[in-house]
Amino acid sequence: MTTDLIPAGPEQIEAIARESRQLVTKRALLAAGVAVIPVPGLDWLADVSVLMKVIPEISQRFGLSQEQLARLSPDRRVAVYKALSAAGSVLAGRLVTRTLILRALRLVGVRLSAQQVAKFVPIAGQAISAVLTFGALKYVCELHIRQCIAVAREIHPETV
Repeated sequence: MTTDLIPAGPEQIEAIARESRQLVTKRALLAAGVAVIPVPGLDWLADVSVLMKVIPEISQRFGLSQEQLARLSPDRRVAVYKALSAAGSVLAGRLVTRTLILRALRLVGVRLSAQQVAKFVPIAGQAISAVLTFGALKYVCELHIRQCIAVAREIHPETV
């Protein structure tokens, strides 16, 4: 489900959040599968690639992509940007770049460093790496989903 509008009601916000979490789970499982391959660095590429696709898709579902915000009337855009700022949004409403994704991944830097070290432990290391990849991606995406929810609620406080 994609939308051009910021969700207006609690039910719509929750439905989009639920769909976004399902998307994240599928993509994080895919990245975890790549992490099982014992090639150092391949998992990092997969993590960044997944996030570069998933984060903008989540933003779009909430009506907070850069393109969607550009189409809003000036008054509405100001209100949305104030809500983005109030929610502490790092990724919503922005052009998602590799630099921005790497900054988000630093939130889970310890996990990803452990993931690289785990690669050198045969078999169990790949399993640990996969679990850490899955957890890191879920964590970063969950933060983004929560920020999008906060923005939607900030814009429509009367519906919460």
